[in-house]
Amino acid sequence: MCTAATYKTEDFYFGRTLDYEFSYGDQIVITPRNYQFKFRHADYPENHYAMIGMAHVAGDYPLYYDGINEKGLGMAGLNFVGNAAYANVKSGCDNIAQFEFIPWILGQCASVKEVRAYLTHMNLVNTPFSEQLPLAQLHWLISDADSCITVESTSDGLHIYDNPVGVLTNNPPFPQQMFQLNNYMHLSPKQPVNTFSEALDLNAYSRGMGALGLPGDLSSASRFVRVAFTKLHSLSGNSESESVSQFFHILGSVDQQRGCCEVAEGKYEITLYTSCCNATKGIYYYNTYENHQISAVDMNREDLTDDTLICYPVIQGEQINFQN
Repeated sequence: MCTAATYKTEDFYFGRTLDYEFSYGDQIVITPRNYQFKFRHADYPENHYAMIGMAHVAGDYPLYYDGINEKGLGMAGLNFVGNAAYANVKSGCDNIAQFEFIPWILGQCASVKEVRAYLTHMNLVNTPFSEQLPLAQLHWLISDADSCITVESTSDGLHIYDNPVGVLTNNPPFPQQMFQLNNYMHLSPKQPVNTFSEALDLNAYSRGMGALGLPGDLSSASRFVRVAFTKLHSLSGNSESESVSQFFHILGSVDQQRGCCEVAEGKYEITLYTSCCNATKGIYYYNTYENHQISAVDMNREDLTDDTLICYPVIQGEQINFQN
């Protein structure tokens, strides 16, 4: 299970948590402009936008979970198990395999407006990467500084939804996630007043009671509400350190701790990593379950005209700063 969000101060930020019971061996991967993607059913331009994100590299191919490109567009794929469905290859359109979707978009689109145009002639197909890596059931959050959409491929076709909250989790489908926010319209960061009854002398006996009723469980539906509320009321300064710190606090509201979500006997889902991309500047920040220190990779410190992947291992192991 996962949660993705957007945030904007002076710059635009995009990131996600990846919650699972094990890692595939993730790396921060920069794909320079001249790296040659080989798509299964479609042609891909030799020169494309550079991108950076978290990926599993298989056979020198970056299988991106999330990322941003050099133009400031961000994209993340999140589990959508039981609802995701992909099509067969058909003529007259761009047939893009599910695992190719992120590089297809980030390599060619500079804005959500351009993404919408590409999606009008794209067919998201059911070709797996390999027998060892079958199709993942996903839906996607795609955003730039000014606009955000959710893309879902289900049995009745490809759907593109405006996403006014800039948040995505997992199930149920996005329209239902948005509808359930109606159940929480009474929540507020302010202290509540007594509307229960004038006949009763009711008082706010604790700080934070305006958010009483905000769901605190680990389900994707509850995480959607919690991050939407947190993000939409979030305040920070415009500096890089303040913005990045606040973004990690926003997604920290849905951290998953080992032992709280059992998926099989003795196996527990945890927040493997949390990312925060400064999409304006091309910097990928992250921390992990075992390392809360924020690490960063700046794509613009690399040669983006190269033709080979640039990979950085995820730093593991808690980094503790002793002051004495």
